[in-house]
Amino acid sequence: MEYSSDYSSSAFGALAGIFMMIWLVCLAFAIIAVIGMWKTFEKAGKPGWAALIPIYNILIMIEIVGKPTIWLLWLLIPCINIVFMVWLYNLISKSYGKDEGFTVGLVLLGFVFWPILGFGSAKYLGPSAAEARFGFGNHPFNNPNDPFNNPPSPPSNPEA
Repeated sequence: MEYSSDYSSSAFGALAGIFMMIWLVCLAFAIIAVIGMWKTFEKAGKPGWAALIPIYNILIMIEIVGKPTIWLLWLLIPCINIVFMVWLYNLISKSYGKDEGFTVGLVLLGFVFWPILGFGSAKYLGPSAAEARFGFGNHPFNNPNDPFNNPPSPPSNPEA
């Protein structure tokens, strides 16, 4: 039995072409997400180039949401990092005045939602936006961002 190498080389070429196209599409999506993250960092007054450096960009996100630096350790531990990254994305969404639906978009379709956050009309409200500061429905109880369960003071309304 003789095997011809004509078929195997053409199949290898087709497979290499398919993998190259998949790689280029993934690279394009990653570049779009990094550009959106760059603009998002600049809106928060942080250096945009930090979006290019893998662990440093997570540290900048932690600073944007106002969490302690120990979160970087939690984000480096396998399995735990998934929970903390979703939580970090949620706090980033809330720091820009967005809701949990936007968080789902950041987690699942980051290449679409980072540019929306960076180039869109969302303004940086600070590390503790009103929704994140007061929990659900502006009630001072059940606040997930207060580790000491101290009820926060409600926002002052100078116009009233």
